[in-house]
Amino acid sequence: MILESSIELNYYWLPMIGFVVGLLATMVGGNGAFFFPPALILLFQVSPRVAIATSLAAVLPIGLIGSAVHYRRNNINLPVALIFGAAGLVGALAGSWITSVIETAVLVRTFGVYCIILGLLSLRVPKSSEYGKTDSPPESLREIRSRNVPLIIFFGLVSGAAAGLFGTSGTAPVLAALLILQFPVRLVIGTSVLIVFINALSGFGGHLVLGEIDPELILMLGSGAAAGAFIGPRLLIHIKPEKKEGGIRYVFAGIIIALGVLMFTRSF
Repeated sequence: MILESSIELNYYWLPMIGFVVGLLATMVGGNGAFFFPPALILLFQVSPRVAIATSLAAVLPIGLIGSAVHYRRNNINLPVALIFGAAGLVGALAGSWITSVIETAVLVRTFGVYCIILGLLSLRVPKSSEYGKTDSPPESLREIRSRNVPLIIFFGLVSGAAAGLFGTSGTAPVLAALLILQFPVRLVIGTSVLIVFINALSGFGGHLVLGEIDPELILMLGSGAAAGAFIGPRLLIHIKPEKKEGGIRYVFAGIIIALGVLMFTRSF
């Protein structure tokens, strides 16, 4: 069912929120969908299921534009991204179905716990000096199959399920797998952008069939997100990898944990 909502005055902040998230997401890997559901639920009082579907739709421009730019810059390992995407498709459809059958309060509470755990785990992400030591990852599909397919499928399923269930990008499991595979920083970022785009597309497809969408919210968030995604990869080439780490990682972790606490307490 498609919902038509009246445009409230504070909704005009949505393009700016989308722009900032799109800009930062394509510079660190991902699509920023993690931040949209809490913003819609906490700031704009959008129902959780609509917020989840809207988030997945709004980040599609980020993923599409970001993936295209990163692909042109040779920042994507396509075979790995496609294996991840296939597993993520299954996980995202399953997550979308689960969202449609559980109670709203349970969904919000579970999302809050997920945020808190994810924020704490993000503090443990290794520095660039601890990974990406090889000049390039294995590029052939044959080599990837023999060594890494079980790991890729597992993390792909988890990331897809997170996308479908919570309306997030599932970036954290993707980054974890790419770091385990010791991808160089530029391929971690570019490949993850494409993977989470596939996750978002799959999750939105599931919610389009099973859930509810709000076209106005999608348009307002998506327009800003698209502009940010167009600029982000171009700024990335001017920033050294080590400059993106450290302080910004702790800021993001703090924001994620705070959002998790707010979501959890709001569910009671």
